[in-house]
Amino acid sequence: MNWKDRISSDPLICHGQACVKGTRIMVSVVLDNLAEGLSEQNILKSYSSLKIEDIKAVLIYAAELAKERIQSEFERAGDAYYSKAHQIKKHNCVKH
Repeated sequence: MNWKDRISSDPLICHGQACVKGTRIMVSVVLDNLAEGLSEQNILKSYSSLKIEDIKAVLIYAAELAKERIQSEFERAGDAYYSKAHQIKKHNCVKH
């Protein structure tokens, strides 16, 4: 499943927050409900326009965001490490 088929962001809908397409149900609302322990069936009952595929798309979307952020943090940490190591190496090579 491609989350882009079910999740969209439009500046004119919910201030541009990611929503389930064709609704004003924000991804964050679905995630909050899941985090609170509500079952998919309870969420579907509360939001009658949602489909089970929408909830799965929300989870896939959230997983991709988490991977990007984690990857970015590791990359920044790696860059900082490389930069520091390069500075030390450069400093140790300087003739006094």
